[in-house]
Amino acid sequence: MTSRMENKGPYFIDFPARIKSIQAEMARQKIDVYLGSRLRTLSWTLDAFCPWRSFVVIPAEGMPAAFSFVIDAARIADETWIDEDRVYGFVPMGGQDQIELISDFIKDQLKGGKGRVGIESGMSNYLPEGWLTHYEFQRYSEALDGCELVNAHSIVDALSIVKDQGTINRFREASRIVDMGHKAVFEAIKDGGWKGMTETEIAGLAALAMRREGSEWEWSFTGGNEIAAGYRTGLAGGACTPATRKKLAAGEPLMVDIHAMFMLGLGDHSHNYLVAPATDRQHWHAKNFVDIVALTLKTYRAGITPSTLADRMMAFAEERGFSDYMVPGFEHGIGMMGDEWRIGLNDGPFPYWTNPDHVYRENEVLICAMQYACPEENIGFRYENPIVIMKNGCDEMSKFPLGIEEIR
Repeated sequence: MTSRMENKGPYFIDFPARIKSIQAEMARQKIDVYLGSRLRTLSWTLDAFCPWRSFVVIPAEGMPAAFSFVIDAARIADETWIDEDRVYGFVPMGGQDQIELISDFIKDQLKGGKGRVGIESGMSNYLPEGWLTHYEFQRYSEALDGCELVNAHSIVDALSIVKDQGTINRFREASRIVDMGHKAVFEAIKDGGWKGMTETEIAGLAALAMRREGSEWEWSFTGGNEIAAGYRTGLAGGACTPATRKKLAAGEPLMVDIHAMFMLGLGDHSHNYLVAPATDRQHWHAKNFVDIVALTLKTYRAGITPSTLADRMMAFAEERGFSDYMVPGFEHGIGMMGDEWRIGLNDGPFPYWTNPDHVYRENEVLICAMQYACPEENIGFRYENPIVIMKNGCDEMSKFPLGIEEIR
């Protein structure tokens, strides 16, 4: 076992204990081997970034094994906590492609080469989720003749909902890094510095500042740092797309949504501006948004549900007359790298979406994610911030002040 497990600092996570918790649940469900393919599962079990198609095999007892494309296997072996001889690289050669290599490894873990193999199958609106594909399922079914393949992703999902202190500390550090990115952007655009700037330039300024603070990646698969100016802020509250070459302009809004990664913990925070001269109507929109974000953060706590929160917030928006501009969702899930979307288990009315009646528990981490969009007026705002659910409230990890400044 690598020396990484000997470090008991603030970012320490007991990965062997995580594996044992998976194995205990496997035993309860009579699963002999777990074949993990999702990015969230790889991050949660291996503590390594796996951007290429990768798998983790967890036997009934003992240490897991990792499998990745050969060009990245050595790097993963260097970074993960598991022993180097448990990391394998697959190549398109007889007996060394991922299907044959992994199937043979799994058979070696089974008595007589037969048993129940847990797999991860499902769907997501998140592109790089990593579910086992139809083709892979067919091939593994053929290669593991005599084995029963059963969907078992709920094991990892259930165990990873509540976060340990090391994981929370990683998120706090990633959020601190994001705050430094926002400070750099503000310093650059204030006092007329915004003139001539493009969305892409702002994305780069934030990225440079965060990298200097130790960020490993602007991790969002929707385009890294998401910057929207002018009419693009009104496209569902900031377009959720890569920064473009659009220049900032006087009289327009600006949305800055930036991302940092620290030891697979994710920082994600959005801040909004109005570029002077701002109209009274723009300030009205801005006040609406700041007020509902503040109320949302005040309302989060253990024991409530996403639907309860949404009902309360939409009632507030209706009372103030801006409900037509609110996207009626106020959060999305978050975990270590690759675990971005669904909150809770796959137990809601719409399969593989967040159950609106999921009851928040202490030390869940999620993104307070809010979008305000008025496309007919070319204005919109976004707020995102990782929060820790607490008994009587929540703790916002990004400390950058809530507000919508008018910059001149």
